[in-house]
Amino acid sequence: MPIRHPNSSRSARRPTRNAAALAALPIALLLLSGCATADAAATAADPTDASEEAAGGTGYPLTVDNCGTKLTLDAAPERVLTIKSSTLELMLALGLGDRIIGSAFSDGPVPEQFTEAASGIDVVSDKVPSQEATLALEPDFVFAGWESNLSAEGAGERADLAKLGVASYVAPAACKGEGYKPDPLNFDEVFREFVEAGDIFGVPDVAARLVAGQQAALDAVVPNDEGLRALWYSSGDETPYVGAGIGAPQMIMGAAGLDNIGKDVHDTWTSMSWEAIVDANPDVIVLVDAAWNTADAKIAQLESNPATAALPAVQQRRYVVLDFPSTEAGVRNVGAVESIVKQLGALGL
Repeated sequence: MPIRHPNSSRSARRPTRNAAALAALPIALLLLSGCATADAAATAADPTDASEEAAGGTGYPLTVDNCGTKLTLDAAPERVLTIKSSTLELMLALGLGDRIIGSAFSDGPVPEQFTEAASGIDVVSDKVPSQEATLALEPDFVFAGWESNLSAEGAGERADLAKLGVASYVAPAACKGEGYKPDPLNFDEVFREFVEAGDIFGVPDVAARLVAGQQAALDAVVPNDEGLRALWYSSGDETPYVGAGIGAPQMIMGAAGLDNIGKDVHDTWTSMSWEAIVDANPDVIVLVDAAWNTADAKIAQLESNPATAALPAVQQRRYVVLDFPSTEAGVRNVGAVESIVKQLGALGL
């Protein structure tokens, strides 16, 4: 049965204060998401008003199988709540800021290229909103970055939301179920997800241009060829949480030419003992900079731990820094690859 909210007509949509700026935003946005001094790059495309394309884009009704949940839409969603940075930034890259009625649980500020487009979007919660708070917004669609965002403790169970006329969709790269979890995640899958989002929101041509721009930028990357072994240090003090072999960290490092010391662990991220890290003796350490566990805090941990302080990579401060939103599947991943290669060059590697 097609899912639509009774208040989801275009006339009911909250107007965006910066619609003109959004229309002029380059849609094929790529970010170099490294340390604060990294440059930002964009692959230019003709400015497009995505709302004008929606009428003649996707054929509805549209049915997709999303993490094992069948989702049928009889029209493009008009009132969207985004949860996590990855979903917010994809919608902005598709020129759909005017459909976002609120964002929640973002992992940091949006990139500079999106600042103006996002300025009219209400931040409804720093964490996952409750179902009560979600329904109070009267969305017709909840776009979640993680499956766990759509739970009884979060924005609501998917089946319960559907009964109330609210469709829901999880970024496919975050699916956990057998047959749905990308194994491994690769750029073909990331770009396929952009295309699927374009179909859902009725802007397939915009999504195609976004993918073309990102593919061209990825093809232009010259990976490091020094055979460098690398640790992807996501979080943790007593026990570090590191990038494993089938998720975004492996995809990004592999494209940049780094050999991930955690690649043999069949998971997206994993815990790893400091002893194992010392034994692996990585040439480079990729540090994820998050508000709750900054790159500086990780450096302090590495340099105060007697075992890791003796590693040549630590002694010579061979650190590469990526901000957290660029490390989950999304529109910043190509920029993360570019940033790693650029930072390796700055380190003389």
